[in-house]
Amino acid sequence: MLTGIIEKIEAGKRITPEEGVLLAEQADLYQLGFLADGIKRRLHPEPVITYVIDRNINYTDICISACKFCAFFKAPEDPAGSLLSLEELGKKIEETKALGGTQVLLQGGLHPDLSLEYYEEMLRFIKNFAIHIHGFSPPEICHFAQLSRLSIRAVLERLIQAGLDSIPGGGAEILSDRVRQETAPRKCSADQWLEVMAEAHGLGMRTTATMMFGHIETMAERFEHLERIRSLQDTTKGFTAFIPWPFQPTNTVLSHLPTATGMEYLKMVALSRIYLDNIANIQASWVTQGPKIAQVSLFFGANDFGSTMIEENVVAAAGVEFRLSEQEIRHLVTSAGFEPRQRIMDYTLVERTP
Repeated sequence: MLTGIIEKIEAGKRITPEEGVLLAEQADLYQLGFLADGIKRRLHPEPVITYVIDRNINYTDICISACKFCAFFKAPEDPAGSLLSLEELGKKIEETKALGGTQVLLQGGLHPDLSLEYYEEMLRFIKNFAIHIHGFSPPEICHFAQLSRLSIRAVLERLIQAGLDSIPGGGAEILSDRVRQETAPRKCSADQWLEVMAEAHGLGMRTTATMMFGHIETMAERFEHLERIRSLQDTTKGFTAFIPWPFQPTNTVLSHLPTATGMEYLKMVALSRIYLDNIANIQASWVTQGPKIAQVSLFFGANDFGSTMIEENVVAAAGVEFRLSEQEIRHLVTSAGFEPRQRIMDYTLVERTP
């Protein structure tokens, strides 16, 4: 059975979720790496590894969702909760641009008291700095729609008008309603997450997709997630990249769960590359895994080193805090035998002066 699945993959044929689960259970790490690397080389024959210079701006940590896997949020009544002022936002953006940054990743908690007009004003303010805004994951968009009593499409149209350029794939976790009900019952459903992305793609926006694995989900549910992403991409072709990253349990309600190992991470990167035959780019997660495992993932299907992450708060709240400068990323890529190239969100390469 395994031989037949491997032959399908090597022939460039699509595998089913059931075959994916069998592959995950029966193939060893090196087989998976070999298969994923072959697909990566087919899609990206040039030995180039891309990265983006940006900053994660978490505009508020006040959130009504109270997800069990989150160490970052503050309840609305918590006096320690905060909301960035426009002045603070401006300073962060100026710092980002001074470091060669091309975009900001704008995400926050599901704040109960902020209007859609507030977010529109925030976007218009940021646009004054002439920077790409990659912002508001699907749970935030659903939250805005609920509070404003507007459709998801209407909310997206208004945000685009105010300056939103693209949407990050956060809040996907695992696109299985059993998992979502157990870990984040107040957050948008799997169908709603996909609806936001479908509407965004229909409006001409590009987005990314993510998967946070290694908590209460089964391998079959991971492949349910991958299948739903692949199926939507067949229809819309709007995803630019897929980013799998392992759950970090420290300081969360699920802190009793073990942290995924580097080998488990590499296995999931490879399986993602094998399964998602219609998404061009797989991004390494050095933020959770550290630079060395991320470097190894370049031989397990990843072709993008992600972001310099000038600032990152959510994963850091779970006790994981790696930091890499652009120079360090370029060195890691070069020492692995690849050519580092800066990109923007849609994977257009940035021409650099010598």
